[in-house]
Amino acid sequence: MVSKYLAIYNEIMSKIENGRIECNTKLPSENDLMREYNVSRDTIRKALNLLEQNGYIQKIKGKGSFVLDINKFDFLVSGLTSFKELSEKIGVKSNTIVKELELIRPDKFLMNQLKVSKDDVIWKVVRVREIGDKKIILDKDFLNKKFVPLLTRDICENSIFEYIENDLGLKISFAKKEITVQQATEEDKNYLDLENYNVIVVVKNYIYLDDMSLFQYTESRHRPDRFKFVDFARRNC
Repeated sequence: MVSKYLAIYNEIMSKIENGRIECNTKLPSENDLMREYNVSRDTIRKALNLLEQNGYIQKIKGKGSFVLDINKFDFLVSGLTSFKELSEKIGVKSNTIVKELELIRPDKFLMNQLKVSKDDVIWKVVRVREIGDKKIILDKDFLNKKFVPLLTRDICENSIFEYIENDLGLKISFAKKEITVQQATEEDKNYLDLENYNVIVVVKNYIYLDDMSLFQYTESRHRPDRFKFVDFARRNC
């Protein structure tokens, strides 16, 4: 059962992300929120604190809580969002092209990234992401078959995350990320519309289930001019 403060947090967060509560709007007072949700002040404060920690609101002493502009978070470094979810959020035409889908035995590199043995079986998925009419992201996903026994082209064209959570009933919890800028490879040049760019922004993701199982390693390779990689940081004194 979801805690009351998390349910309130999720509801307000959803309203902010959907534009039902616009940026710079002042949220109702703690007393008003207590009456609206029929909960204690402590529950409301926990929900507001979580909204503040995740960059949705700013609490100003003596004035209240104000909604921040979340549109500046084009590609959250600290977020764990599928391409489908990102596309829906930014509201542009997008398309996924599956270039490779196969089962492989891991080499030493993948054995190290996924913490598997040479006898394990891994799904390899290579997908090109189109936004507008430009191919600007190359995703190379490697998933442990132990956790994801079946993948199809339809699943990969839609959303692997959605399939894992909705169909397999697994809970994707968190990811460790590494971001670097690298020289574009021949594969990048073949698959992407790089135009005059010779470098690529590479985001490596090590993705875990809620039981701490590492089930996916991804290299997401982005044309450098099309994304801002941003985060929201709050100083805790």
